Amino acid sequence: MEYTVQHLARLAGVSTRTLRYYDEIELLKPARINSSGYRIYGQAEVDKLQQVLFYRELGVSLDSIKEIVTAPSFNGANALKEHREQLLDKRKQLDLLIANVEKTIALTEGRITMTDKEKFEGFKQQLIDDNENNYGNEIREKYGDDTVNKSNQKLKNMTQEEHEEVTRLANEVTATLAEAFKNGDPASDIAQKAADLHKQWLSYYWSEYSKEAHAGLAQMYVDDERFKAHYDENQPGTAEFLRDAIHIYTGSKK
Repeated sequence: MEYTVQHLARLAGVSTRTLRYYDEIELLKPARINSSGYRIYGQAEVDKLQQVLFYRELGVSLDSIKEIVTAPSFNGANALKEHREQLLDKRKQLDLLIANVEKTIALTEGRITMTDKEKFEGFKQQLIDDNENNYGNEIREKYGDDTVNKSNQKLKNMTQEEHEEVTRLANEVTATLAEAFKNGDPASDIAQKAADLHKQWLSYYWSEYSKEAHAGLAQMYVDDERFKAHYDENQPGTAEFLRDAIHIYTGSKK
């Protein structure tokens, strides 16, 4: 069956503007243009749009989706299996959050008691899932499954006091790094303080600390565009500055 832009948009629950934009960026081209100049989509395009919308629902960027679905090695059946696993994981997370809310309601009504650890279980699992979805492949390839699994378990066992401290440290790293960047010298006292705070922050997530791993992570902040964009959001060049400061701190750069 074939569809015009309007019909496919209605079927998929997206706007015609979205489909036209997907055409412009060559993410989803129509099968053909008819004699009246209308875009016409066939079954292959319908199936591809379904894949695109699955990836969008899972929070994947359009650039990444385009790279995935246009790759010669792309396999639609395998992708659907991966979508199913990710959606099941997402459902588990939602079930955990719903259970957490229900417990909290019961707590406020005086029907049950709830430990501080229970109050934050859902949120910690969400953080783990987000990290896995966004950076899981890279960090597992770089550090190994065992190291990452131990880190995830450490986060799950984090107390509320530890969570508050790690949040405070994260904010202090950001503020100190911004001040050090103005100085421009990654070897300065304040830049080295930022590197040390970063180490303290990491120690709440890593099962064990090593200078080599710290230096490697700092390099990944520069090499991986997602990390780089995060650190460079307010001041371009911050990711490189932090890397240099950490490399000096760890002795990787003299």
